Amino acid sequence: MKSGLEALLDQVRERGRYGRRPEAARAVESVLDVLGAHLVGDDRSDLARLLPQQCGPLLTDGSPASEPLTPRAFVEAVAARDHGDFGEARRAVTAVLGIVADVADDALLRRILTQLPPGHAGLFGRTEPV
Repeated sequence: MKSGLEALLDQVRERGRYGRRPEAARAVESVLDVLGAHLVGDDRSDLARLLPQQCGPLLTDGSPASEPLTPRAFVEAVAARDHGDFGEARRAVTAVLGIVADVADDALLRRILTQLPPGHAGLFGRTEPV
């Protein structure tokens, strides 16, 4: 039986078309770290509770960002953090945030999207804010 973390990593591996779990784990770590820096308050902790326990600190322990990021700058921040290449970072972002959108209910996803500048819904696999 898979743990919650193993199941999450397998979902990211499948969605991001990664060959192995360690690649998926790097994507999860990078994306949640950047996302957590741009969320505040209960939204951050509410999302952390929906993900495997090991993911919580990635969202809640980091320092808040000094300024909001456009969707492109969000992907660039993930690239700078771990992936280097914009295309690889975009793949990580859409894989991980797509799963975040799947586990969050519409109300939480709406609150998360209102904390981010316009345009981020596409990174979560949504065409419009929910």
